[in-house]
Amino acid sequence: MKAVASLAAGLSLLSQVSAHYIFQRLTYGGTEFPVYQYIRPNTNYNSPVTDLTSSDLRCNVGGLTGASTQIITVKAGDSFSFTTDVAVYHQGPVSFYMAKVPSGQTAATFDGSGAVWFKTQDIGPTFDSNGNAVWNLAQTYTSKLPAGLPSGDYLLRVQQLAIHNPYPAGIPQFYISCAQVTVTNGGSGNPGPLVSIPGFIKGDESGYTANIYNNFKSYTVPGPAVWNGQ
Repeated sequence: MKAVASLAAGLSLLSQVSAHYIFQRLTYGGTEFPVYQYIRPNTNYNSPVTDLTSSDLRCNVGGLTGASTQIITVKAGDSFSFTTDVAVYHQGPVSFYMAKVPSGQTAATFDGSGAVWFKTQDIGPTFDSNGNAVWNLAQTYTSKLPAGLPSGDYLLRVQQLAIHNPYPAGIPQFYISCAQVTVTNGGSGNPGPLVSIPGFIKGDESGYTANIYNNFKSYTVPGPAVWNGQ
């Protein structure tokens, strides 16, 4: 009986691990590209990052460099999408970030360090007439490159912050991927505010510590303000 119980526990744990998700495909110009063609591959399967002090928060575990990943050329103002292996099912917001690659580096070599990240979009919950939260749980999330984005190489980051296990008993989970892009036809905008990752979320923000099961009537996505793209 002990062996059966141990086997059942192991299968349950395996099911929990394999049931997570990872953003692994990029769509641009109407083409959905193969897994990790332009997205840095991670080394933690589809497990989340939970340590707010870890550099893995930038582009996931194993994603600090992208030497084996191609760089895609895109145009400022165009739309793009990130797609997961299975649909996102943990409640929480989706955010898009970008980081301008410093001079002398490329999108494939930059590790995302420093105060270089800015946010381009938040997708939080809506609340129905009864005050119940409605989350955008999907497999594909589409956003747009800001029209005022200066030309150059960037890391393009998607983040889903799962807050289904209320803090502090549970720890919010970050599901992250970074694509490598070269932006052309850029504008003269001044992206900001610029933040460092880690450090962009401290852990005391209401959007991080929220209990979605108890008097949850409003929500503010944690992190910096969204750049208006101008």
